[in-house]
Amino acid sequence: MKKLQNTTLTLIASAFLSLACHAEGKFVPFKYGSFDTWVVRHVHESSVIGGNTKILYEIGPNREIKGEKPYSNLGGSPWGTSNVMAKVMGVVKTNNSVYRDVHGSGHCAKMETHIETCKVLGLMNIKVLAAGSIFLGDMKEPITGTKEGVKALNWGIPFNHRPKAVRFDYRVQVSGSKNRIKQTGFSKPSTVAGQDYCIAVLYLQKRHEDAKGNITAQRVGTMVVKYGKSTNGWVNGATYEIHYGNITGKSFYNAATMGLRSTDYARNSKGKSVIVHETGWASASDSPTHIILQFSSSHGGAYVGTVGNTFWVDNVGLVY
Repeated sequence: MKKLQNTTLTLIASAFLSLACHAEGKFVPFKYGSFDTWVVRHVHESSVIGGNTKILYEIGPNREIKGEKPYSNLGGSPWGTSNVMAKVMGVVKTNNSVYRDVHGSGHCAKMETHIETCKVLGLMNIKVLAAGSIFLGDMKEPITGTKEGVKALNWGIPFNHRPKAVRFDYRVQVSGSKNRIKQTGFSKPSTVAGQDYCIAVLYLQKRHEDAKGNITAQRVGTMVVKYGKSTNGWVNGATYEIHYGNITGKSFYNAATMGLRSTDYARNSKGKSVIVHETGWASASDSPTHIILQFSSSHGGAYVGTVGNTFWVDNVGLVY
């Protein structure tokens, strides 16, 4: 009888373990999603704006690069960052708002909203608000003008799977201010209504490119999570469901962050940067052609945010 009871308990335990494993799902990390290796760039800015050497961090293999060389993703890295080198009328300037930081025995990505300052000939002091961001895709360097920054972003990478969720470790530090600011560098800071928050977004798209190189897309899957309060240290293994198909009737739907978009740029087959126009919602059973995933320390668009907002992420992957 005792042997039978032990066997029964073992079977029950095994069943619960199986259910737990099924609930957890299979975790597949993104390449370089552990953020334990980084490309470190040493870029010397032009003497007319101070001539300082800045360190820019990019997500990829352990590598060190010196000089004012345009960067493109190394080692097959799928990750781009808001760290960028600009060269406008021969003047080299950088922005650095993503950093390598320590998490446990390894490293993580740290994104911070800050004021980027530029003194021209030691006289004119230009101040611009810059948020930290990492995303799947890449950035074309150098940036050659204020209007070229958005077009330089290549949002998303090819992807044809149907994951259940996205999972990552995170830590958040936010000020809790009731409003944000907008600071473009060419005028005084202005107030933008609404609290700032760190944000993670994931969109699965089914893209189509026509003969002229225009890109349209249907939205296959959506996941958006906002962080408006600071955490008490790290939250590990946070898992967020990806919602498939038309979600406009769902209670969690927020049009501002989850609605169809026509603001993101991608590089077409001709190498030209064009806007991806989302034209509708795909069937809940469709498979995507591309995935967009972004983490940002602020929200609201370029030059908008709250100084000091900081967002750490680590161990990013998908659950099947």
